[in-house]
Amino acid sequence: MISEKVFRTLIIKVHRLLMLLLALFVITGGLILYYMSNPSFFDFKSEPETIAVAPVEIDEDRIENGIHVRTGLVDAEGLMLVVNNCTNCHSAKLVTQNRMTAERWNTTIKWMQETQNLWDLGRNQEVIVNYLVTNYPPKAIGRRAVLTDIDWYELNN
Repeated sequence: MISEKVFRTLIIKVHRLLMLLLALFVITGGLILYYMSNPSFFDFKSEPETIAVAPVEIDEDRIENGIHVRTGLVDAEGLMLVVNNCTNCHSAKLVTQNRMTAERWNTTIKWMQETQNLWDLGRNQEVIVNYLVTNYPPKAIGRRAVLTDIDWYELNN
């Protein structure tokens, strides 16, 4: 059997060892958390790197495969008028998803002029409307086809 004095000494040593392990765990965890929020902490470079980037010229009005690359609009007569007058305020996708008739486009343009501060398009309005009606005509179908041949059932409470 172990004497009480030896047992107490052993308990004290185990306690110290556990406290040391706990301290190491806390310090290591703190370093890991700090490194996660500041990854450059362990970069011991004396001078920051300077990276030179050459300017790249981008042709914003580039046409590829008949499509205006920046907006996705079809390349046709009136394209740049649509780009310059319509995409200043909203995405070209908003324009193309509407697919209206000439009458509806003219009504929408009038509404935008009265309520959304759209400027007077003058003679350009006819070219813009013709472009939209020609390249993005109304679709004959609605949002989805009518549901047919459905086996309805009643829910049981």
